[in-house]
Amino acid sequence: MKTVLVTRPRDQSASFVSMLEGYGLDSVVFPTIEIRPISGWCVPDLGQFDGVFFTSTNSVHFFLEKLRLEAPDQLTTLQQLKVWAVGKTTGNDLAKHGIETQPIAKVSDAVTMMEEIASETIAGRTFLFLRGSLSLGTIPAVITKRGGICIELTVYENLPPSLEETARVKALLESGSLSCLSFTSPSTAINFFEAMGTTALPDGVKVAAIGTTTAKALAKLGVQVDIIPESFDAPGLARAIAEALTVISNQLLHHSPL
Repeated sequence: MKTVLVTRPRDQSASFVSMLEGYGLDSVVFPTIEIRPISGWCVPDLGQFDGVFFTSTNSVHFFLEKLRLEAPDQLTTLQQLKVWAVGKTTGNDLAKHGIETQPIAKVSDAVTMMEEIASETIAGRTFLFLRGSLSLGTIPAVITKRGGICIELTVYENLPPSLEETARVKALLESGSLSCLSFTSPSTAINFFEAMGTTALPDGVKVAAIGTTTAKALAKLGVQVDIIPESFDAPGLARAIAEALTVISNQLLHHSPL
């Protein structure tokens, strides 16, 4: 059986592992990022912003958790602002709090999202960007370039994997036990290769990226990406990996495993 390395946080990996199993693939879960809240920040006065950007479910979780605890009256203000989300999952998490988002780009990455926002929407306006500690800064850069002001607020940090887990995965990789490495964000890729201490991979090991932003991060590291799904989400990634590893028949290609 072919084995896929899953690098997303453990509490977010179960559904993806299940999708891979549906295609007859085995998985090894190796969270290359551990998500933890950052202390010492306060919920700003949201009335000073023209819009807010959320790029992950983690940014939604940690920001809304603190807002509800320390400034619950500001939820109404947030619900009235223009809010952008990268990806349907992030948008769905915001909807649970009664927060309506701007149309979500079909291609779920920050670059595509910013390309679809009209320049006049940004120029002369002020925005809040909720980020993790390893954010690439794509959104603030575009906002600044278009004449807007972006206030960045780091609400969670990404920590590297343990030495024990790293040693286990190194051994699996070197023994040829892993068929494919899957990455669902730039931080999962960066942390993985930092943990391995090298970007050299054994022959035959494929590298899968959930979208173009992650693929660009891998390319910057000097790692060749073999698999990018048509749909930049977990189901699309699972399907693309299965196709690349040739473990499903043409008949099954027309059906989702879940």
